[in-house]
Amino acid sequence: MPRGDAAEDFHDDMKTLDAKRVLEAALICSGQPMPLRELGALFADEIGADTLRTLLDELSRDCAGRGIELVSLASGWRFQSLPEMASYLARLNPERPPRYSRAVLETLAIIAYRQPVTRGDIEDIRGVAVASSVVKQLEDRGWIEAIGYREAPGRPALLATTRQFLDDLGLASLDQLPEQSGSGDSPEANGDALAALAAQAVLSFAESAADAEAAPTLPDDSPATPCDPALEPHP
Repeated sequence: MPRGDAAEDFHDDMKTLDAKRVLEAALICSGQPMPLRELGALFADEIGADTLRTLLDELSRDCAGRGIELVSLASGWRFQSLPEMASYLARLNPERPPRYSRAVLETLAIIAYRQPVTRGDIEDIRGVAVASSVVKQLEDRGWIEAIGYREAPGRPALLATTRQFLDDLGLASLDQLPEQSGSGDSPEANGDALAALAAQAVLSFAESAADAEAAPTLPDDSPATPCDPALEPHP
């Protein structure tokens, strides 16, 4: 005997509910943003991308009024705390204030807003030499990478930001970076804007062990830089 429309709707609602619960569990347990292809694998690819997006949008709306939100970032989807929760959550780790040297912030700002750039480009803009440790610090954090080489003497590496950079700052694309100050020729102001964005970065449910380490900050452009601090984007 064929099912009635009401019974079919009920069955579909139950399938939707079960799928949302699976997505919610996977996203909460994941330590990294999950792209659609990974989320689709949860259902043996029997659910299409459009349906997945609809379910994720529903999950996002379900978070209304709660202390968390579901967001789409450069690498995929993740649950994270709301920005207004940061001051409370920071009390769980009171010894971890953000540490950014001026050299790191300005170098990162130049790469983020003008990419791809070479180390020489950065030095021309800042007017000072860029310590190798500053570039290495950003590379070790996973925020910048070499994407090619300029056809010039020495073939200097072209530096650009990564998806990890966007994920850590809670962004889906470079279009969401803070607007450049003035004509865009101020790495100091742009660096401050990135610092403010990073200081407000929300916490995901899982943080890497590297984020838990703290180190002292050295003066800007210090020649003695074997122990430059690790970047800590979360408050």
